[in-house]
Amino acid sequence: MSERTVIVTEGAPRPFAGAPYNQAVKGAGLVFCAGQVGMDPAAGTLVAGGVEAQARRAMQNLAAVLEAAGSGLDRVVKTTIFVADLGDFATVNEVYGSFFAEAPPARSTVQVAGLPAGAAVEIEAIALA
Repeated sequence: MSERTVIVTEGAPRPFAGAPYNQAVKGAGLVFCAGQVGMDPAAGTLVAGGVEAQARRAMQNLAAVLEAAGSGLDRVVKTTIFVADLGDFATVNEVYGSFFAEAPPARSTVQVAGLPAGAAVEIEAIALA
């Protein structure tokens, strides 16, 4: 059976206080990343600038977690995007696409009733280790 390794980086927000999850877990040749919102890891607050800025920061946070795991955005095989308002899909899609210019991963996008810290978007990923 494969080892299970918890991934932690200062380059992305830590789990919310007392929340029982990790930024990512690596095992079985894959990296399973928890959802990332558009939170500045140093300030601990959502970035200003609305859904576009939040989507960009969420992708940067995701990239930092993957890098800490020894992987990268180029090794992502599946993502899930959660948006508070599906009307923001085009904006989020444009930002997301700028991070996956070639051979983008499989993806699902769903509208949800709410996201942590009042975020407009959250993005999770599974990548090759």
